[in-house]
Amino acid sequence: MNDLVSQIKERLDMVDFLKTYLALSPAGRNFKAACPFHKEKSPSFIASPDRQIWHCFGCGAGGDAIAFLMRYENLEFVEALKVLADKLGLDFQRQGSSDQKQYDRLYKINESAKDYFKANLTNSSAGKVYLRERGLKDETVEEFELGLASDAVDGLTRHLTKQGYNIAEIEKAGLIFKTKRGTYMDRFRSRLMFPLSNSFGKVVAFTGRISPSYEGADVGKYVNSPETSIYNKSKLLFGLHKSKNIIRDSDAVVVVEGQMDLLMSWQDGIKNIVATSGTAVTPDHLKLLRRLTGNLMIGFDSDEAGQMAAERTIDLAQRADFLVRVVGLSSKDPADIVKEQPGQMIKLISSANSAMEYYMARYLRSDVDAGTHKNNLRLMLAKIKNIYSPVDRSHWLKELSTKTNIDEKFLFEEMSLIKSDAKGEAATAAGGGDKQSLSRSEIIAQRLLSLVVADNSLGDQLQPSRKYLPDGYSKVLDYLLKPDPASASGVIDLVNLVSLRSSLAFSEDKAKLVDEFTELLKQLKIEHLRDKRQTLFVLIKNTEHSGDENELAKALQEFDEVTKEMQNI
Repeated sequence: MNDLVSQIKERLDMVDFLKTYLALSPAGRNFKAACPFHKEKSPSFIASPDRQIWHCFGCGAGGDAIAFLMRYENLEFVEALKVLADKLGLDFQRQGSSDQKQYDRLYKINESAKDYFKANLTNSSAGKVYLRERGLKDETVEEFELGLASDAVDGLTRHLTKQGYNIAEIEKAGLIFKTKRGTYMDRFRSRLMFPLSNSFGKVVAFTGRISPSYEGADVGKYVNSPETSIYNKSKLLFGLHKSKNIIRDSDAVVVVEGQMDLLMSWQDGIKNIVATSGTAVTPDHLKLLRRLTGNLMIGFDSDEAGQMAAERTIDLAQRADFLVRVVGLSSKDPADIVKEQPGQMIKLISSANSAMEYYMARYLRSDVDAGTHKNNLRLMLAKIKNIYSPVDRSHWLKELSTKTNIDEKFLFEEMSLIKSDAKGEAATAAGGGDKQSLSRSEIIAQRLLSLVVADNSLGDQLQPSRKYLPDGYSKVLDYLLKPDPASASGVIDLVNLVSLRSSLAFSEDKAKLVDEFTELLKQLKIEHLRDKRQTLFVLIKNTEHSGDENELAKALQEFDEVTKEMQNI
């Protein structure tokens, strides 16, 4: 597999490849374009033909051609390799790993099982009647390839073995299991079958809903395939293979809980939709969706379980920098709403409230006692603290102040007291974004070094101030002044990043570059001194408690000197 990756990277001209997706324009030795992964007015997507990499300075995405294809088409790594190998005329099947050949075998088994279930449904009048009673049209059933598992204990097993698959393979696919007596039994029996497809449209698993005539307290309503080497429930969303391009084009996604909710909504004209298939929304689900859009609408059931699931999803999504809205459902789920009132879901989606409006309605009710109100207020502050965007945090803090008649500065102080765990999530909320933020010093340093790439003469001017650069950035400066692979050891990714960033300054006037460079140098020194002053402040507090008068006097004098130095810059 590594040989195949190397061949793809050697043969593929990344810029020519990107031109099939983007309108690239020259920017020095690089090329720039409007980023396809977020909305922007000025191009911040930079591609380097020398380094065969790309990076967007607006949303932070970046990588090579394989990473671009995975993100743009929402593909897994192996799927992206296959697409590029086919494009370049490379023999993917021959060079693919033994694991991939095993995956292909599992894909084929699931495809055969899907066809078997479809044929069963075609021959079952009771199954078709039930689906029509639920409101599904024949064309929807056909489009999503629904099926039926028969009553037979080993009907699918016998069908697949006749097709040449062995028992071990079928068990690996999760379609059968071994009984205590040592015999094998179909996992799905007497159930309506929903095929689960990966983003490439390949069937990887199934959900089975018990047929109405077999419902009972001792029978699970839904049974899902177990996780396999090709199926990870935390990374799969039902319907995404059909809706991904619509989600990207509309720049919004509706998330519902069940397959029937999705199918009925799809049938009613809502195409930018996915379903969680009976599992909670995970960070991996959100990563998939974030590649397509930053706008997420939650359409979960209105019962308490559904609302708790909605709350967990909101907290995760806001930490991942989604703009979240909540669809105001009545006591019914989306499938029932569509069945009884066609077109109503579209209206509800268009009037969805923001997540924070949803929280305020949920937690700032007037019909609670003082103790509950105080706890709910702290919960609201935790929700606001979990919002990724500082601008949005500030906005909702103002809104909370208006609604509660509590001064904003007191709310801010209270919010500051709410501790975050190791992942940076407020302790009373369920967060989970994975986006890393840079310090102000790092942002300034990256811009300074990118200006050095744009104009090498600025490098000598930066030398006297290199002590103010954050860790690692001095090595980048050394490399830019005297390119040597040895000097870039450990910081090559940072070298690539500042080199790409330089293209954003390429067309600017040199005088403006020098002015910006001078101002950035000043700001870099201020940040360095500010950090130093904060360290001294902590030292002063500690020495006050310890009673060391000499150490305290020394720290106070140094604190005063740093403060004066900042004021004189």
